[in-house]
Amino acid sequence: MLKDLPQNKVEDVAIAVALEAENVESKVWYVYLINLKNQEIENALITSRGYGYKDGEEVKTSTLRHVFPKVEARSFALIEPIDEQTFGLNNEYWLSYYIKDQIFDKKFIFLPESIVESNFIRLPVLNKPGVMIR
Repeated sequence: MLKDLPQNKVEDVAIAVALEAENVESKVWYVYLINLKNQEIENALITSRGYGYKDGEEVKTSTLRHVFPKVEARSFALIEPIDEQTFGLNNEYWLSYYIKDQIFDKKFIFLPESIVESNFIRLPVLNKPGVMIR
């Protein structure tokens, strides 16, 4: 049955972790879905979870689910805030969405310690500093 599903390639869609604000005490981070396409995407479903090892022990975060009925062309949707304490874990975002009647899906994984200032870019559409996976 799996072989009967179309292999639609996800292009021009990204998940980004953006630095929203910072002060002496802390930094505020948010995760975004960025639609870089010239057409809207519909019924976007994102599951997010963190997993890995911290101090030698296995750690798993709760799995969260987010739904966006429509993300306009060349725009974004705020998925969730993210805590800096999870940056040492794998942070996984599994995205499924529709364009007309075709379904697309892709898994985006921010590896441990990949959300660091040396990897920052100016995020397209958001115009904020952060890390992005396309």
